[in-house]
Amino acid sequence: MAGGVHGFPGALTSFVGRSGPVTEIAGLLAKRRLVTVTGPGGVGKTRLVGEVARRVARRFADGAWLVELAPVQDPARVPGTVAAVLGVREEPGVPAVEAMIRALAHQQLLLVVDNCEHVVDEAARLCAGLLAACDDVRVLATSREPLRVTGEARYRLVPLAMPGPDDPSDQGGSEAVTLFIDRAQHTDVRFVLDEETGPAVARLVTRLDGIPLAIELAAARVEALGVAQLLARLDDRFALLSAGDRLTGRHQSLAATVEWSYRLLGQHEQRVFRALSVFPGPFTLAAAEAVAGPEAGLVLLHLVDCSLVGPPRTGPDHRPRYAMLETLRAYGTARLDAAERDDAITALAAYTLEVAVQAAKGLQTSEGELPAAQWLDAEDATMRQVLEWAREHDHEVALRLAVALAPWWDLRSGLPSQNALLRQVSAWAATGSDEWCAIEFWLGMTARFSADMAGALGHFTAVRDAVSDRRPSRVLADALTGRASVLREQLRISEAVEDADRALAIAREIGYPAGEVQALHNLTQAAMIADDVDRAVRLARETRETRPAAGVPSQAEQARSDTLTSVLMATGDQAAAERVCAAALARSRRANNRQHLARLLSRMVLLDLAAGRVQDAAAHQREALQILVRAGSWFELLNAMMSCGCLCGETGRYAEAITLLAAYEAFCQRTQTSDWPSDARHRQRYVDQARQALGAAEIRAAEERGAAMTMVTAAEYALMLTNLEPQLAEHGAGPLTSRERELVTLVAQGCTDAQIAVQLGISIRTVRSHLDRIRDKTGCRRRADLTRFALRAELV
Repeated sequence: MAGGVHGFPGALTSFVGRSGPVTEIAGLLAKRRLVTVTGPGGVGKTRLVGEVARRVARRFADGAWLVELAPVQDPARVPGTVAAVLGVREEPGVPAVEAMIRALAHQQLLLVVDNCEHVVDEAARLCAGLLAACDDVRVLATSREPLRVTGEARYRLVPLAMPGPDDPSDQGGSEAVTLFIDRAQHTDVRFVLDEETGPAVARLVTRLDGIPLAIELAAARVEALGVAQLLARLDDRFALLSAGDRLTGRHQSLAATVEWSYRLLGQHEQRVFRALSVFPGPFTLAAAEAVAGPEAGLVLLHLVDCSLVGPPRTGPDHRPRYAMLETLRAYGTARLDAAERDDAITALAAYTLEVAVQAAKGLQTSEGELPAAQWLDAEDATMRQVLEWAREHDHEVALRLAVALAPWWDLRSGLPSQNALLRQVSAWAATGSDEWCAIEFWLGMTARFSADMAGALGHFTAVRDAVSDRRPSRVLADALTGRASVLREQLRISEAVEDADRALAIAREIGYPAGEVQALHNLTQAAMIADDVDRAVRLARETRETRPAAGVPSQAEQARSDTLTSVLMATGDQAAAERVCAAALARSRRANNRQHLARLLSRMVLLDLAAGRVQDAAAHQREALQILVRAGSWFELLNAMMSCGCLCGETGRYAEAITLLAAYEAFCQRTQTSDWPSDARHRQRYVDQARQALGAAEIRAAEERGAAMTMVTAAEYALMLTNLEPQLAEHGAGPLTSRERELVTLVAQGCTDAQIAVQLGISIRTVRSHLDRIRDKTGCRRRADLTRFALRAELV
């Protein structure tokens, strides 16, 4: 993790007023671990917490992270949504909350959870769980009602300050008038506050109750109507509200302002506005026309002018995208009748499936992969909503959408979290059909990621058996390659080679370069496991020559690069290995393929060590571990633990090296993961050095410690060891007191604040006060940093 703010959109307009609330909430966060900002819709909660987060982010070693819950319709999706934002991979059978607790237990961050009101119960449970288990996590939430979690500090955000009754011309410069002027000048640069407009504006913002959204919507009309007519129309606006209106529960001024702005539209514009409200997130002009009709483009531009749709911003796919404020979106969906809603959602599903299928084709080539992946990144919220809808209403769409999105999930390391969905849609596919084969293949991949080798082999075999009597195909080649990868891990080398050889022949026969690369990759790895380096070199060269004009996607390309790097290292050609690995690292960063990035970083660590670049090795190892600890990728963590053990050996930390290498070997046995003899020989060099430097008892203790570690503990331990020097405060911290040394020792032993309080017979507040002082003295912000400090100070 890195400090700073993450996920907060850049502001297109200035932040007006609210200096008092910003300071007060920042002060509350210094004292309380959960602060909930409440208030009516449109009062400015979201913008306010963004400003607070930017101000206080420097207090948190791992920064401030924004999670927007507005698009989440199903409360059960709340934990998964938060985990996705934080980069915590969901694992089959492991609740998202538990996965987050594992990832965040030793992090220090501010979690900003926006728009909790429609999923308030699940949001409250999530916050309570995280706060109870992660002592250095704080939460800043916004909701129209409190979360009602123990320890919650509630901050009610009131409307902007308005002109007083004795100041009709606003000589004091109230926040509400200042906001109106600022926004009015965005639409009419000639607008000024003078003797004529001043009193009218003061009355206008007072009638609007100082609600920022209401003021902004009114200011957007100043050029067309002028202040006098704006003020005059407010009476008609309030009359639009009816007793049966679904928005009656909202703040009346806001509801009236939205209703008023809506009524100013023509009937056709209103229809487009309602249709566009089905988008859960940002959308393109093409998407708007697909859902609301080909003539919707011009209407959309008018809606932007009216501030009913936000101006376009460049999305992750570099396309301009429009978005509605959540309040306006909810207003539009509330006014869709049943027929309109069905038509709009059906059109949205058709458009979404078209995008997914088109993007899936792009993912198959090196040139198209990055733009296709970024396109799907930008459409993520829409994809999720349509997929949830289709699971209930259109199984064919759900099945086809899952097939199209699976390669993207795999690229983004999110495939394991889709296991339940893949199993569900598999039941809707005819056995042996193309869709069934695709889903079975991806189920095999999720099982392999979860170390269920038997399950993975079963899925890959089922696909092979279903298509073996058909013409050679990509499906058959992929199924054979999947089987080969599992058989290789199980050390059934002859069977693995047989399947990989057959997959290679099929791929070459049908012109499937990505399949050819994957088959050669499996054959090369099988040769390395068999310690046949000469054959591995020949296969690696053959793989390198497989460069079709269209290229291959990064999943295949990165597998080739990783294997080629390892083979070159085994043959002693360090310079060539570095060139291949560096180029692959650059490709991984461009494609945002974080799983492969972490694997290649671990390979680069070994290359750095061979070249004597210890500091570079530590930096690369740290980055790899930070990625993997967040994602919880068990397979890649094995590689990282092995390379970190070598880093420790190279820097003379022999007990730590033995501990990590023992943990690595234990996990290889537990997960049925095969080991390369060349890697084993590389590790043995450091083991031999350790045996010369340490006594038998020390070696035995280190081995037992490593073998007993969980994967998470070993990863955190490795991450601590990537810092080669103690992190002491630059301002010259004083020595720790005996009580402070005791607290640091308990933190290093994995105790929570509550456990420390019980053990020492003091309050949790006292524990946290002590830890704050310790952090000031040592400069160690995270619990992991304190653990490393304790290790270096020989406190544990």
